[in-house]
Amino acid sequence: MMAIAARPSDAKRQRELITPEGLALPLTLASRGARAGALMLDLVLIFTVLLIVVITLVYVGGGVAGVETASANPATELLSVLIILLLFLSRFGYFLWFELGPRGATPGKRALGIRVAARPGSGGDGRLTAEAIIARNLMRDVEVFLPATFLLSGEAGAGVTGAATFVWLAVFVLFPFFNKDNLRAGDLVAGTWVVEVEKKKLPEAMSVAEDHSATYRFGEAELSVYGEHELQVLEDVLRANRPEAMRQVMEAICRKIGWEAGSGHEREFLEAFYAALRARLESGMRFGRRKKDKFS
Repeated sequence: MMAIAARPSDAKRQRELITPEGLALPLTLASRGARAGALMLDLVLIFTVLLIVVITLVYVGGGVAGVETASANPATELLSVLIILLLFLSRFGYFLWFELGPRGATPGKRALGIRVAARPGSGGDGRLTAEAIIARNLMRDVEVFLPATFLLSGEAGAGVTGAATFVWLAVFVLFPFFNKDNLRAGDLVAGTWVVEVEKKKLPEAMSVAEDHSATYRFGEAELSVYGEHELQVLEDVLRANRPEAMRQVMEAICRKIGWEAGSGHEREFLEAFYAALRARLESGMRFGRRKKDKFS
C-alpha cells in the first residue's frame, strides 16, 4: 500500500476508513481550528440572512398593520409567529439541510474544505445516515446554544447558577481537546467525525476515461449487485489511483459477481465496471427506479 505524504503537524490526524466492501481508504481528520472556523462562518451567515429577513418582515408587517394599530392587528401576530418559526429553522434546519445533502457539509465547512463522515466502529455500516446527522445537530443545542443563550440573556446571573452554566458551556466547548479524534459530544453520540475533503485534481475526467467496454462486458446480473453508494466508493478508488486498493476492490467485485480475478489490469477492469454500472443506474433513474446501495 502506498504511503500518504503528510506534514508532521498532520500526522496525528491521519486515519483509515474501512468501507463496507472491506477497502481501507486513508483520510485526514479536520483540525479543531478548521471546525471552529467553519462554525463561526456558518453562524455569521445564519445571523446575516436572519437579520435581513427579519428586517424585511418587520417592514412589510408594519406597513400592513399600521403604526398606531400594530399591537392589536392580526398581521402583527402573524409576523411574530413567522419570526419565531424563522428562528427555529435557522437554529436547527440550517445544519440539518446542508449536512443531509450529498456533500455532508454546511457552507462554512465547504469553505474550509471539511465535511461530516461516518466514524468506523460506531455500530453502523460505514455510511452517513440521516439519523446520525439529526442526532449530532440536536446535541449542538445542548452543547452550545442553550447554555450560550442562558448566559447572554442574563438570567443565569453571577451566582452559582451562572457559574454552573459557564462550566456547562466550557466542558462542551473544550470537549474536542480531550480526545484524539477531535470529536465533540454530538459526534460521540451520533457516531460521526469531521474529515478533510481531499483536494486532488484529476489528470483526466472520469467521464472521458478510456473505454474498455469491448474488453469487459457485464450483464444485468453482474451490475445489479451494486448501487449508488458502491459507485461512489469505486469512483473514489479510481481517483486515488492506488494500485493495492484497486486490486482489493477488483477482487471484491469479482467474488461478488462470480468472476475469476486476474492481475495486471485492475484499473481497466474497474473503469469498465464503473462505466457500465453508472450507465445502468442512470438509465434506471430515468424510469423512476433508484438503487441507493447493494442492500436496496
